[in-house]
Amino acid sequence: MEGHFIPPTIQDNPNGWGPREIPGQFKDMPYQPFSKGDRLGKVSDWTGATYQDKRYLIGKYSSQFGSGTQYAYYHEEDESSFQLVDTTKIQRPLYQRNRFRMNQRNIRRDRERREQRATASMQTLTKAQKERQRQLKRLQKQFGRQKWGDNRSQKGPQKNRDASVEVRHSWKVEEEMDFPRLSKLKFMDLKDPQDLTCAGAMEYYDKNYDRVTTKLDKRLKRVNRIFHKVTTTDDPIIRKLASKGNVFATDIILATLMCCTRSVYSWDVVVQHVGGKLFFDKRDDSEFDLLTVNETATEPPQDEGNHINAPRNLALEATFVNHNFSQQCLKMGPGNEKYRYGTPNPFSQDADDGEIASVGYRYRKWDLGDEIELIVRCEHDGVMIGSNGETQFVNIKTLNEWDSKASSAVDWRQKLDLQRGAILATELKNNSFKLAKWTTCALLAGSDQIKFGYVSRVNPKDSSKHVILGTQQFKPSEFASQINLNMDNAWGVLRCIIDICRKLPEGKFLIMKDPNKPVVRVYDIPDSTFETDEEDEDDDDDDEDDNDDNGKAPRHGYTKMT
Repeated sequence: MEGHFIPPTIQDNPNGWGPREIPGQFKDMPYQPFSKGDRLGKVSDWTGATYQDKRYLIGKYSSQFGSGTQYAYYHEEDESSFQLVDTTKIQRPLYQRNRFRMNQRNIRRDRERREQRATASMQTLTKAQKERQRQLKRLQKQFGRQKWGDNRSQKGPQKNRDASVEVRHSWKVEEEMDFPRLSKLKFMDLKDPQDLTCAGAMEYYDKNYDRVTTKLDKRLKRVNRIFHKVTTTDDPIIRKLASKGNVFATDIILATLMCCTRSVYSWDVVVQHVGGKLFFDKRDDSEFDLLTVNETATEPPQDEGNHINAPRNLALEATFVNHNFSQQCLKMGPGNEKYRYGTPNPFSQDADDGEIASVGYRYRKWDLGDEIELIVRCEHDGVMIGSNGETQFVNIKTLNEWDSKASSAVDWRQKLDLQRGAILATELKNNSFKLAKWTTCALLAGSDQIKFGYVSRVNPKDSSKHVILGTQQFKPSEFASQINLNMDNAWGVLRCIIDICRKLPEGKFLIMKDPNKPVVRVYDIPDSTFETDEEDEDDDDDDEDDNDDNGKAPRHGYTKMT
């Protein structure tokens, strides 16, 4: 029996893919229903290996209305993003089951210890300190710890500092110099200075103070001597040298201007432009010569009023300690030899009632170019014999410790002998402006050495008794490099200020550091500012003395330390 093959009818669809007509056996056939949860498969999938993810391999084309048929597909929803969450509690190992309780006990024990320490410290505080801590706690509760926290790195609101002199509304601002611009200035074509004249007498340094340690300390004595702090225009020698220069100042005034970018507190310098000459002066009633304490610290002293740690009281204490130590460490007495200059002390006539402090004045002249001839009165505090037997000029300064806990510093009695470098670094951080001025004065005077004495209070609560814990010696040029004092920048700042003042008309001006901003301003002030009738009479007397060529020194401008 022969078989016959009947080929199927193939429909040709020239416009697309798939049949153009419904086959006869599928006509009028009801459409199989499907569930909306069924997934939709591909139109054509001949391999079955399209999806490699195992989630799509099982039951991909299964349907709840029949599996394995040509209608096996279902709608895909986001059920694949859901997963089963196991809420059963995980059993910890035995060694971890009590860890949280132990941590809680440790935290509670640490908190109790802190409270005990705080209670013990509160018992030793003064009444004012206790009241201050109570106020701090109230502020913490009111504003939160972020602003008033007891963390030392989070400072509370800083109050506005007062200006060194009240600025009047009639004063006109001639120039404003900000510190970022001043810190970029440089003057490198500086010639060696010329010594014009030297005056005064100095005592020799007692090298026994180099052996002072924290265990072999010495009590700081009160030295009854007179320290002259005469301003520029009241110096009789500068008056005689007026024809040899056109810019005149003292070393401390110049050092303040040259290192002004390190200053924080307000200060002021009077400039008189007369006959084409500039005279840089200080006000007679100013606190220009007081030594600041922790001026550049992260948290400078904030106590008010008559508290011993108030900024002004600390400045008075530092000045007192510096004057006494600078004389005590010298070989004092009538039997000891002195190093004398050819000219006597120009201010000795003001010291009829007391002994003059050891000091040597060196009047030096610098040529700054552009017809600027600067004459400066520099100072030495003493002399010493070098290792080769030569005479060396010394500037003697004092670093004082007032309260290590209040200043957040290490205790000198415990660390000074072993970590003197760390203590000096802390002092440099907290007193950058003061140390820079001292170093600049030593460089201007041409001193061979600069001596530092470490003096501390006997009791932190008593500012009248002090003890010497040690000394340290540096060459001024080497110390300047250690404290990052760039003298090219310092001379650049001074040259900039001199150029600005020379362009101003003749008259009286005031250079003042803003008390709360890193800005120095030059004010045009009336000629009668900061003057009194008594000063006018003194000026008349001085003019008569100049005409008679007596060179009498002024009757003011010195301090007596007792």
